[in-house]
Amino acid sequence: MVKITRGFGARHAERDPRLPPGQYDTGRTWPVLTAEATPRLDTATWTFKVEGLVETPTTWSWDEIHALPPSVYNGDIHCVTTWSKLGMTWNGVSVDTLLAVAKPQPTASYVMAFSHTGYTTNLPLSDVTGGQAWVAWDAEGAPLGREHGGPARLLVPHLYFWKSAKWVAGLRLMDHDEPGFWERNGYHDRGDPWLEQRYQGD
Repeated sequence: MVKITRGFGARHAERDPRLPPGQYDTGRTWPVLTAEATPRLDTATWTFKVEGLVETPTTWSWDEIHALPPSVYNGDIHCVTTWSKLGMTWNGVSVDTLLAVAKPQPTASYVMAFSHTGYTTNLPLSDVTGGQAWVAWDAEGAPLGREHGGPARLLVPHLYFWKSAKWVAGLRLMDHDEPGFWERNGYHDRGDPWLEQRYQGD
């Protein structure tokens, strides 16, 4: 008679609770995905602006935005192509700090993030406030590389990463929703990884 020993052999590692459904941990690698040619942006002429439905439209230079109170994000990012990178550290400035200067009007409810390349992505204003979003220029203790959106990108880590616009140039506050680049091409309007909101209709 053969005796069966339960649990004999290698155990499958338990799924990391930080991973949303359908995602895998990319480990030390950081995949590079982009819809556009990677630009070369000079921080001497780089700007970031908040415009639209705000009381004080404001444009910051590279030095001016770095003079604002710094903010750090420690956590995870999730790409719609199913990879996640866990336990990252990002440095930059909170979007809350920028909006405190620009002062959103009461009718503002949506944001269009736009990049120096022309890329756009839409977000509810509620998804970039309350300590949920940053303009980030350092990742993992080093300046953000061009291939990852440097010198600065939007960081909205609780949504799929196409919402974290590379080479970000500004935010336009609006009283209505408009689709951005990927949203016009079939991606979900919001993109919550925990709800697997990858494509229109999800």
